[in-house]
Amino acid sequence: MIFFATLIVLGVSVALCLVRAIKGPTPFDRILSISSIGTIIAIGISVHGFAFDRPDFVDISLMYILLNFLGTIAILRYYKIKRKKSNVV
Repeated sequence: MIFFATLIVLGVSVALCLVRAIKGPTPFDRILSISSIGTIIAIGISVHGFAFDRPDFVDISLMYILLNFLGTIAILRYYKIKRKKSNVV
């Protein structure tokens, strides 16, 4: 019962982040909301592993969080370089 309640809360959180990604006035708001969705999915993977007694899912979620973090940093650096080039011209 608690597992399904947690999944519902996580689903609502993903829906709110999707709204923010669509309505975000700046690209940084959109990037932050997509990063948050990745974190929420990793939490869902961990909760799934806990509910079904599969501790190896925690390792999978940690790798997912690491890839999410690295992807966010790469995208932010791309936008930083892009903004510098557009300001110089």
